[in-house]
Amino acid sequence: MPRAALSRRLASGVETLAPGYFALVMATGIVSIGTKLLGFPWVALALLCVNVVAYVVLTAFLVARLLVYPRRVWNDLRDHGRGPGFFTTVAGTCVLGAELLVVGQQPEIARVLFGVGVLSWCVIMYAFFTAVVVREQKPTLEAGINGAWLLAIVATQSISVLGSLLAPGLALHEETLFLALCMYLLGAMLYFTIITLIFYRFTFLPMTLEGLTPPYWINMGAVAITTLAGSLLVLSRHGSPLLELLRPFVTGFTLFFWTTATWWIPLLVILGIWRHAIRRFPLRYDYQYWGMVFPLGMYTVCTVRLSEATEVRLLAAIPRYFVYVALAAWVTVFIAMLRSWRFSSEVPGRPSPEPPPRRSDRHAL
Repeated sequence: MPRAALSRRLASGVETLAPGYFALVMATGIVSIGTKLLGFPWVALALLCVNVVAYVVLTAFLVARLLVYPRRVWNDLRDHGRGPGFFTTVAGTCVLGAELLVVGQQPEIARVLFGVGVLSWCVIMYAFFTAVVVREQKPTLEAGINGAWLLAIVATQSISVLGSLLAPGLALHEETLFLALCMYLLGAMLYFTIITLIFYRFTFLPMTLEGLTPPYWINMGAVAITTLAGSLLVLSRHGSPLLELLRPFVTGFTLFFWTTATWWIPLLVILGIWRHAIRRFPLRYDYQYWGMVFPLGMYTVCTVRLSEATEVRLLAAIPRYFVYVALAAWVTVFIAMLRSWRFSSEVPGRPSPEPPPRRSDRHAL
């Protein structure tokens, strides 16, 4: 490709970078951890190498966009549809930190990423919710809410997960576990709040083929990562009197979330069949499909840890098979992503075209 054309594509990629593209890092990281836990160390290491490159490239794109196109970043942040995608930056950072710790044995880098994750969580969490609250013209619930809003829970629980993993090697052991516990409980509160709106959206408002996007798989992914966070708190309870005291509560609450995640899977599969096989909606690459791969990988890992935390060995059989589903999904979406860059004008980070809002909602958007 000529240098001028490459420069134009890179510039376009920076300008149009989708806020949710760090879901690529989330999905790759959790599938890597899952393969490591289930006896595929070389696969896990290969995915770690891919993920480090992806994280560096996406971070460079994001920083460049913040410097060159701050207005576009602000418009995305205050948008009900695109704004929640920024939470993938937090979750991707923490999932990569966990991957470096579990797969790469790099606790020092993981600690740095933990600090970056906590700081970015504070900025994005309050900036996004402040922006959407004070916005004068707001979309209807039908147009404004989607599964991507649950990324706020994923980001919150990713801090709990990485904090629990890092706590044994930190001087502030109890303090870190207390933070992890608080984030676990906060994520649970946010899930109950947001999933109520999404479930209402599912059952009482029209659901179009265009509206049934892959991020609705985060309905399951959000409770899967909550399960992982709770399981790690139970496994890390030694040395923390508070966690010892709360062990029965955390264990029961965590099992509740795993059951919820399990319930979502058949429904989401059925809806996917309805969308693509029955209604013939075109199946083509969209960066949002990483939001489907991540829950599959997270369900694998959280079930492994829940089996260890509860000592229910029956659960251990599930991830031994589910890991192949997660890995196959990752490979499929990764190949589709590469093909989309090679055979189309799409560049890394450019969102797929969105359908225009319906006439009744134009004024709200």
